[in-house]
Amino acid sequence: MGAATPARRTSSAREVAERLGISPRTVRNIMAEPRAEFEARAAERRRRVLELRAEGLKLREIADEVGMTVGGVGTILHRAYKAETGQPAS
Repeated sequence: MGAATPARRTSSAREVAERLGISPRTVRNIMAEPRAEFEARAAERRRRVLELRAEGLKLREIADEVGMTVGGVGTILHRAYKAETGQPAS
């Protein structure tokens, strides 16, 4: 199940649930981004991180550019390195 008109949210599921008097799970089910769209957006973000790193940018610069945390960027790069070397991702 996904949102009929997907949009980025400004409130958490808990905040909306408290306002409407329903459970946060119900809110998440109604407002969820369709899985295919999420995966496409995540794949594009991973591709962009790898591209920027290949250009020589530092983790902080990449994080600022793509709107992620430094830790998230590091995780993407770590998993890409593991995949490249044939080691299992941790």
